[in-house]
Amino acid sequence: MMLVDSHCHLDFPDFADELDEVIARARQAGVCVMQTISTRLSRFSEVSGIAEAHDGIYCSAGVHPHHVAEEGIWPACEITALADHPCVIGIGETGLDYHYDNSPREAQRRSFREHIQASRSTGLPLIVHTRSADEDTMSILEEETETGGPFPGLIHCFSASRDLAVRSLQLGLSISISGIVTFRNASDLRDIVRDVPLDRLLVETDAPFLAPVPKRGKRNEPALVVHTARCVAELKDVSEGELAAVTTDNFFRLFRAARQI
Repeated sequence: MMLVDSHCHLDFPDFADELDEVIARARQAGVCVMQTISTRLSRFSEVSGIAEAHDGIYCSAGVHPHHVAEEGIWPACEITALADHPCVIGIGETGLDYHYDNSPREAQRRSFREHIQASRSTGLPLIVHTRSADEDTMSILEEETETGGPFPGLIHCFSASRDLAVRSLQLGLSISISGIVTFRNASDLRDIVRDVPLDRLLVETDAPFLAPVPKRGKRNEPALVVHTARCVAELKDVSEGELAAVTTDNFFRLFRAARQI
């Protein structure tokens, strides 16, 4: 049984002292493919360097909405240039975060649109972060699709409303589920996951954050995606093996560049 951790942050300081061990534990758990996600393009070389050094690890190119104020608004052409790196399979993470408002909202929206242009021009999937910003997130995604044409992508670490799930699926986007689905107070999310088509689901850790039950409160790492996958399998009434096979296939169908490296 092989699983994919579609979204983790292996360049974060949390893993600096034992990255090789973290990767080894993931492989022992059957997590043979990981995507380590860019949050600051000024540190892109650190993210891409991890992907270069390890088989089965890919990366993305993008600026997290938290860091737009520090990083500035990277134009689509510059994001696209970095995305030409052979280990890059996605654009982002990008999107809107109005919960912390670490960057001005208008700057977040402008950065989001630049990433969408980069996704459309490269054909690489857009990795969308949204928190406390459902309506603006969907309005931008829908407007960009209507005016510029569709682009591939997913809502990562989905914990938003049913309306956002429905509208995202209507745009052709996929939905990635993190350890939040295992939390006791996440009954609404579990209800939504039951209704998301199986062929549009991925699983992720968002490591080092959001460790799933029974490891909640500890540092997360890719090996622990097995607990999230087990919960999703139960919600979808399929075996763990089937869930692993389907989400792995979904990952490679969405992140098509992963097959080419």
